[in-house]
Amino acid sequence: MAYTDRAGESEIRAAFAQATSEPVSGGWEDRWKEFHRPVRAGGIWIGPPWIAPPAGELAVVVDPGRAFGTGAHPTTRACIDLLAGLERGSLLDAGCGSGVVAVAAARLGFAPVRAVDYDGVAVEVTAETARANGVELEVARADVLRDEIPDADVVVANIELTVVDALLDRSPARVAVTSGYLAAERPRALGWIHVQHIELDGWAADVFSRAALS
Repeated sequence: MAYTDRAGESEIRAAFAQATSEPVSGGWEDRWKEFHRPVRAGGIWIGPPWIAPPAGELAVVVDPGRAFGTGAHPTTRACIDLLAGLERGSLLDAGCGSGVVAVAAARLGFAPVRAVDYDGVAVEVTAETARANGVELEVARADVLRDEIPDADVVVANIELTVVDALLDRSPARVAVTSGYLAAERPRALGWIHVQHIELDGWAADVFSRAALS
């Protein structure tokens, strides 16, 4: 589906002869907002800036736009759910996207919270998300496959499985929360003890520890 004017319609029809069109009512330019609805994860309300969070609730406001991560994806919610059950400490969000997981971690009481991403746009958006929520994060551009990985009590990685495997090989963290892969998949996690596994809408998330959690 695409919205355009008559000139744009002519160009589309020239390229795609079978294309069809129909008029739209006023306000179409804001209709995409209807697809972004609040969700809850780890006891936190997560939603877009045009919907006010409920009074008295922990909340993360995230603007869907340039970087991945509105909070609605099952892997994002699963990571936050798992973080809510962990002992608080320092945290590194490796592959931070929009910053929703890092900001949620800060809301849950993790500190200090660092966030890194290879994508410079993601770094900018994460910093914007932190400012919009009044949260202090240390945000930097980094390649988790090559650059030095900052030490932290907890590392969280909601990224593709091959990168999760490589990150776990390199991370000095004591606890890892991982996601970004399907329910039938599992990180290699050499040298880690598997602590917890959850599945949500066909996706999986796991907790690993360097030593068994008490």
